[in-house]
Amino acid sequence: MSGRILGFIVWAAVGAALILAGVCTWFSRKPVGFWANAEMFEVSDVRGYNRAMAKLLWGFGTVFILLGLPLLAGQNSPWILLSVLGCMLEVIAAMAVYTLGIEKKYRKR
Repeated sequence: MSGRILGFIVWAAVGAALILAGVCTWFSRKPVGFWANAEMFEVSDVRGYNRAMAKLLWGFGTVFILLGLPLLAGQNSPWILLSVLGCMLEVIAAMAVYTLGIEKKYRKR
């Protein structure tokens, strides 16, 4: 198996793990945190919050897998910049969606 295919398989496995985390979040009874090592705020609707988090993780994992497609172009391909910059922008977008959308909507006031 060539290195580029193996690299994409590993990349896709990480994306699949994010999608699987979304499935676990969908069925969770406790609110699932977004930030590592941070106190979880009180949630007004746990089920709705977890569903929104699951959708965020599913979208993140799917886009992450799609951003890995340039790995199949081979070594020293300029298309890898699409993966690097795309992942950076994807993480920033996910933080913005969480902070401005999900957290704002489900934080108990």
